[in-house]
Amino acid sequence: MFKKIMKGGHRKPSKSEANEPSSYGIGLPDNRSGPGSNVVVSHASRGALVNSSPSPVTATPPPPPMGSVEVLPLFRDVPVSERQTLFLRKLQNCCFLFDFTDTIKNARDKEIKRQTLLELVDFIQSGSSKVSESCQEEMIKMISVNIFRSLPPASHENTGQEPADPEEEEPYLEPSWPHLQLVYELLLRYVVSTDTDTKVAKRYIDHSFVLKLLDLFDSEDPREREYLKTILHRIYGKFMVHRPFIRKAINNIFYRFIYETERHSGIGELLEILGSIINGFALPMKEEHKLFLIRVLIPLHKPKPIIVYHQQLSYCIVQFVEKDYKLADTVIRGLLKYWPVTNCAKENLFLGELEEVLEATQPVEFQRCMVPLFQQIGRCLTSSHFQVAERALFLWNNEHIVGLIAQNRSVILPIIYPALEKNIQSHWNQAVHGLTTNIKKMFMEMDPELFEECQRQYEEKQLKSKEVEEQRQYKWKRLAEAAAERDGGGGEEDHMITS
Repeated sequence: MFKKIMKGGHRKPSKSEANEPSSYGIGLPDNRSGPGSNVVVSHASRGALVNSSPSPVTATPPPPPMGSVEVLPLFRDVPVSERQTLFLRKLQNCCFLFDFTDTIKNARDKEIKRQTLLELVDFIQSGSSKVSESCQEEMIKMISVNIFRSLPPASHENTGQEPADPEEEEPYLEPSWPHLQLVYELLLRYVVSTDTDTKVAKRYIDHSFVLKLLDLFDSEDPREREYLKTILHRIYGKFMVHRPFIRKAINNIFYRFIYETERHSGIGELLEILGSIINGFALPMKEEHKLFLIRVLIPLHKPKPIIVYHQQLSYCIVQFVEKDYKLADTVIRGLLKYWPVTNCAKENLFLGELEEVLEATQPVEFQRCMVPLFQQIGRCLTSSHFQVAERALFLWNNEHIVGLIAQNRSVILPIIYPALEKNIQSHWNQAVHGLTTNIKKMFMEMDPELFEECQRQYEEKQLKSKEVEEQRQYKWKRLAEAAAERDGGGGEEDHMITS
């Protein structure tokens, strides 16, 4: 019995079968006779074009298609009463999957499918005929067959090498895009159509469908990610019942990216969607949304590929601060926590984002974090990388930030004055030297007494440091002399013993 079961199991497809266009069955109604009932698939040889004629349809499902796809009549060429049936048959036509690595192979069938997809898109977009529930279900099945697939591994995964800079990598372009684009367009038109009833559509665009859609965001093809971004955003807007689930699923992708892989192609697109979502948050803000900021958005500053998605991340962060100014302290301290130490390009990004956050920061929140903030800015001012130092100095070009600094100059100037003096005395870059001089003049005009006090304290500190350094050098000199005397005396004793 066991041997019989094993023999009756799934067999591996032969090489000849693997080369044929694959198809997944779409259920059709039984009454397929009448005008336009062309046979969809010809079982003749692939190269031959066989004229099909109406034939009786039995209840038995047809065998897997092994031939070429036939052209079906246009929607306008059949009566309105038969368009739903034709719609289903066209869906079945579009379930054929072809190998696009060979441009010549199945060229005729590929073009037929492309034209059929264009017709379906136009049919949904025109709204000339309401699509039945069964047609909607089969359409989502056809879309699933085409778009849900295993994505190819990244280039570094094949070679075992370290992943290269994402900005320098050539993006992988999906070979089947001529068909895939139209399938995505069909899904988009279906979602945004005013004729689409969400109560019906949510049965087919369910949690499982959304999860598979989110998995595709890891595609390396930027064209595909752009479509996915638009479609998911529309689904979020139209299907309110899915909103909490979508937010949670996106969070899970971020968690995996931050704490496990640090590799995902669609982080920027997902952040773009979230930027729009955050913009619509109602006030007072829910605790769930604040936790999302603390647990997801702020830790997203940690991964190395931040340069790829920083613009979108910065927008989301600033949206939170503009929505609720009390979050500014949390955001600024979060930036300081993940501030880069040796990556100058990343440090420049942080300074740019910090400026945007400070523009939306109120004086009370600024005072809570200004000490650690300007300790870090002071380190940036003296950076040997001139772009970092220059970007930090540019903060004084912002009127709102200068206003916050002026209100709290008694705390801020003593923190950054040593950095300003160090730049003037020893920084190698002339532009940095000039900008530093301008900021010193600004503080001098702002509060001459405070400036003189900071200057006096700095000079005293430098004098003490010089004295400490002289004492240290003197002690080392004494130790060296004592060691030399001891070594000299020990040498004479050893000579006497040996003689």
